[in-house]
Amino acid sequence: MAKETKNFVLRLDAQTMEAIEKWAEDEFRSVNGQILYILCEALKKSKRLPKTKNEPTKSNT
Repeated sequence: MAKETKNFVLRLDAQTMEAIEKWAEDEFRSVNGQILYILCEALKKSKRLPKTKNEPTKSNT
């Protein structure tokens, strides 16, 4: 079963949008996919993303 997604409106200034569009193009992603990638990487880096079933924990590493 596919993950449930939530839709929302995001307002960005033109300079930020252009930078994201260029970055997405460089990595062969859609702008939406690039924004999702950026958000997920930031959540992982800050350890705010819940652990998945396949991700090792301290007890099983």
